[in-house]
Amino acid sequence: MKYVSTRNKERVVSGAQAIVEGISPDGGLYVPQQFPELKKADWEKLCGMDYTERAAFVLSLFLDDFCYDELLTFAKEAYGRFYGEDPCPLTKVDEDLFFLELWHGPTCAFKDMALTMLPHLLTASKRKIGQEGKTLILTATSGDTGKAAMEGFRDVEGTSIIVFYPSDGVSDMQRRQMITQEGKNVCVCAIKGNFDDAQSAVKRIFTSEETAAKLAESGYKLSSANSINWGRLAPQIAYYISAYCDLLNAGEIKFGERVDFCVPTGNFGDILAAYYAMRMGMPEGRLICASNSNKVLTDFFRSGTYDTRRKFVETMSPSMDIIISSNLERLLFEYSGRDDKLTAERMNALKAQGYYSVSEGELAKMRELFGCGSCDEEETAEVIADYFDEYGYLLDPHTAVAAGVYGEQEEEKGVPCVIVSTANPYKFPADVLEAVAQVREDDPYEAAKKLNEFSGAPVPQPLCGLDKKPVRFDKVIEKGEIENFVLEKAKGGL
Repeated sequence: MKYVSTRNKERVVSGAQAIVEGISPDGGLYVPQQFPELKKADWEKLCGMDYTERAAFVLSLFLDDFCYDELLTFAKEAYGRFYGEDPCPLTKVDEDLFFLELWHGPTCAFKDMALTMLPHLLTASKRKIGQEGKTLILTATSGDTGKAAMEGFRDVEGTSIIVFYPSDGVSDMQRRQMITQEGKNVCVCAIKGNFDDAQSAVKRIFTSEETAAKLAESGYKLSSANSINWGRLAPQIAYYISAYCDLLNAGEIKFGERVDFCVPTGNFGDILAAYYAMRMGMPEGRLICASNSNKVLTDFFRSGTYDTRRKFVETMSPSMDIIISSNLERLLFEYSGRDDKLTAERMNALKAQGYYSVSEGELAKMRELFGCGSCDEEETAEVIADYFDEYGYLLDPHTAVAAGVYGEQEEEKGVPCVIVSTANPYKFPADVLEAVAQVREDDPYEAAKKLNEFSGAPVPQPLCGLDKKPVRFDKVIEKGEIENFVLEKAKGGL
């Protein structure tokens, strides 16, 4: 299995090379040359596996420079750090309505599903391509990726990681998780700007030969822990396939019947993984793209124009506060007939003028599979309250956005829908408490205590005692200082 750049199909690399590089030198994202196909016998085999075996099986189809046993070892080590028997349990709350809980990992967010695997994949990939020396992981975060990436790469030999987050664009609990992060090879820095500013700066660094040369002088080569990296995206495909298997095993569906997935969406990686699962042969249901008040994706799927010339809104679902959704580039590549030149033109137009449009034919094809909708702040709070009142089920704000959008869809009766639950509600205790109890408590630890008393839902162990941990990182810089900050940290060995 080889990989090509979305902006230059002549750029062909192995899976290991794609993981090590993170992003193509031309600025494109790596995608598989073709998609492996799951036959009925494969599905029968997958249904008899546990999650670690399913993850290893799916990854082995995409990464043929790894063997299944090697990937299984990685999966057992990665998901052995999760809480409970199943890393991603499927919870039924109503007839044909399920939540796929992806927050039972060490940082209580769905990013753990991939970022506990990525360090294993990256270090093994370096060995496979013969790359020596240190790797510097550069990551922009809108809240959850940063903590999950640092926790995943903490004290991993031969790697260092620097994370940038918007100083006013994450929850108090997310910030506390990051600034108290342990590990001798980690660093996190706030920027005066939003997630898009951080992500754009990181992408510029990746495509700058001058910066790469300076980092090489300090002994570093770059890679990424964002979902632009195939090694971060590929593990996410597995949990969609696993969810379908769980529905089969539970007798909720028969093989071949479709299932809809409603996904809270910011950078487009999570819902893209569902699309890739369907390209592999998972029966095609609807993929519902749920946005918060930053509804650039909803507008795109309705109009065919992706337009970033809009006000950025800070919401209670900060991991979705994104205007430039990087992984949409991979979807555009597929729906354009894998036209790399056209994809590059559109990305250049986005950078130069802030928007691009797809053809009517492309949009019509996308809308055959993708639904969309958005949920504002008031609606999000109402959904959190409604689900707790009706089902006794506590939602975080991101999952609530998806649940709200699901409620607006005119979908066929009798078709199961899986709402992807991306974070534990205790990562956003103040907003969740206010929604369900009409009590505002801005101190996150006091809010968590009151939410626990009100709901009875346990506070997850990784979030307990955060207020007692010492703050290690308190630096705040201008967005124009990101590159110099990286070079200085690399020069000093972090």
